[in-house]
Amino acid sequence: MISSMVSIPADGPTPDRPRWRTQTEPPHTPLRPMWCCRACGHPWPCSTARLLLRTEYEKNAAGLSIYLAGLMYKAMRDLYHLNPHDGQSPREMFERFIAWGPFRRSII
Repeated sequence: MISSMVSIPADGPTPDRPRWRTQTEPPHTPLRPMWCCRACGHPWPCSTARLLLRTEYEKNAAGLSIYLAGLMYKAMRDLYHLNPHDGQSPREMFERFIAWGPFRRSII
């Protein structure tokens, strides 16, 4: 059977970015398994995390896309296990994690 020959994907990257920190507030990193921001409680990546990630990966756009794709995979798995019946669609997850990134294109 082919499915027995295919290995299970690795767990993916550690959600520890953006790495910018202050001493007084929590970092804008994801709180798993809900995938909300530790600092502001909005769905991660929040607007501040997006800004910080763009700055951190300014010279490595491909690295940012790979990092976000890996985290999207983890988030889809976590969120499905929390609520398998009415979670976000794959398109919504793509828009949340990847579509805002460095290789986005205009619709027009």
